[in-house]
Amino acid sequence: MQFSALILAGGESKRMGRDKAWMEVGGKPLIQLAVEKARALGIKEIFISGRAGGDYSALKCPVLFDLEPGFGPMGGIERGLYECASPLLLVLAVDLPRMSLTLLGRMQNACDRLTGVVPKLNGQLEPMAAIYPKRCHAFAFAAIARSHYSARAFASACLGERAVRTFAATPRETSNFLNWNRPADFSDDTGVSAPN
Repeated sequence: MQFSALILAGGESKRMGRDKAWMEVGGKPLIQLAVEKARALGIKEIFISGRAGGDYSALKCPVLFDLEPGFGPMGGIERGLYECASPLLLVLAVDLPRMSLTLLGRMQNACDRLTGVVPKLNGQLEPMAAIYPKRCHAFAFAAIARSHYSARAFASACLGERAVRTFAATPRETSNFLNWNRPADFSDDTGVSAPN
């Protein structure tokens, strides 16, 4: 199966106080690490959901911008599903520094051509590190048109339409989903490593 990827890096990072996409781990920005993980999975078409005015040229990936500002992650997901040429789109938030290739590979293997996967942890869907089939674009566009910007609600709608199935992460994989939102998250997270 072919996959495209979308790195969600267009957030305002208000709680962090600066653009967290460019915060470094092991000498590399988070956004570069995310792109490298997608490439390591064999994905050729990788999009960046970016911020207006940002310089992403060093990443050598097409950059997508929301139709209108203020949609949150849904704006990027909608654009990624619209633009991708592959039947399946890996969506990966830039602020998940512990996300492993092993877990992402297991998620890929759990898909079929028409059905993606959304991890479920502690009863909650994790829509920011998930794989959606291209046909989910209709659901994303409809959600935005109704001013429904919740990525978790979008993932739930995809699940209801059987466009995705839930993916069970193991207890040891829970830390893959820890994200950085505030400066304290960055300074306190000593378990971050480069992709492996």
